[in-house]
Amino acid sequence: MFLMMFVGVLAVESASAQAAQQQKPLMVEDVFKNVQILKGIPVDEFMDTMGFFAAALSLNCTECHTPESENSWAKYADDTPLKQTARRMMQMVTAINKQHFAGARAVTCYTCHHGTQRPKAVPSLVIQYSAPLEDPNEVDPNEVGVTGQDPAGLILDKYIQAIGGAARLASVTSLAVKGTYSGYDTYHQKVAMEIYAQAPDRAATIVHEVGPTKADSVKVYDGRAGWIVSGNKPVPVMPLTGGNLAGAKLDANLLFPAQIKQAFTQWRTGTAAIDDHDVQVVQGANAGQPPVKLYFDPNSGLLVRLVRYSDTAIGPVPTQIDYSDYRDVSGVKIPFRWTVTWTDNQTFIQLTEVRPNVPIDASRFARPAQ
Repeated sequence: MFLMMFVGVLAVESASAQAAQQQKPLMVEDVFKNVQILKGIPVDEFMDTMGFFAAALSLNCTECHTPESENSWAKYADDTPLKQTARRMMQMVTAINKQHFAGARAVTCYTCHHGTQRPKAVPSLVIQYSAPLEDPNEVDPNEVGVTGQDPAGLILDKYIQAIGGAARLASVTSLAVKGTYSGYDTYHQKVAMEIYAQAPDRAATIVHEVGPTKADSVKVYDGRAGWIVSGNKPVPVMPLTGGNLAGAKLDANLLFPAQIKQAFTQWRTGTAAIDDHDVQVVQGANAGQPPVKLYFDPNSGLLVRLVRYSDTAIGPVPTQIDYSDYRDVSGVKIPFRWTVTWTDNQTFIQLTEVRPNVPIDASRFARPAQ
């Protein structure tokens, strides 16, 4: 009996250890060779960090690495003068923030570079005497509400009513979607895609025949965890962590937006303009996470843009999703056109068919196979 109990305990401990191992995200040093500065971060955060570099300097991957690395992950380990400079710059920025800003990332690569390889040392008279370029993504909502009024709640309630009303939204419990997808990873060619979603927050996206290998790209969020399988990722199955995981959850929530007011604990409001059209900005935040900005048309009440952020080792990177072409599907207005822009890619999604309340096999939301 004691032996059986002992074996049983070992089996439980072994299963627990295996589960913990499966849940632990891959760290960058487990996957890449020659990582000298950015150790101890998950692979998806490391990839976002590379995107931050690309945005700060307006360079692509092979311009910092080598032309051969385009078709070989191993070649990314090769040293180049730009990589060596980047390491020195990271050490410099870290020292500045530690000495002058108590370790907060007040200074980043983008602070000085602003999309150029060499920071400018001479003032620009063109910039000084031109009309300022207002970026709506940089708006800082500051209205937190007044006595007897909830500005964010009023805007969100108008949105819920505009897309069909709470009762109609609650009646939609699943979505099966077909459409087309194009972006850098498809060489701007349209390919077929599918989305499967289950309320309140499970979603799976399959993009077919991506890149030179013509393999499917899959992104899954099962309500707690998320993964990406794609030929342009450094590991067969890349777990989502941090802001990427929170972003996958939010994207799934917005497919069933009846509970959007419960998604965040803190709300603020403001105004901005997108393409010369005024919009209302509602910013939601949860403790310990970057804020999310939702942009609404003040006339129709519809959501026209979402901006969310993922934190990286060197600063936050934004993801912007623009929504348009709203159409009625069983009494619910759904945007059939999505434009997704972030530091790694810009993609264009056009929905062609949306079927609500169809049975969806639970396996759609399982961890993708390698």
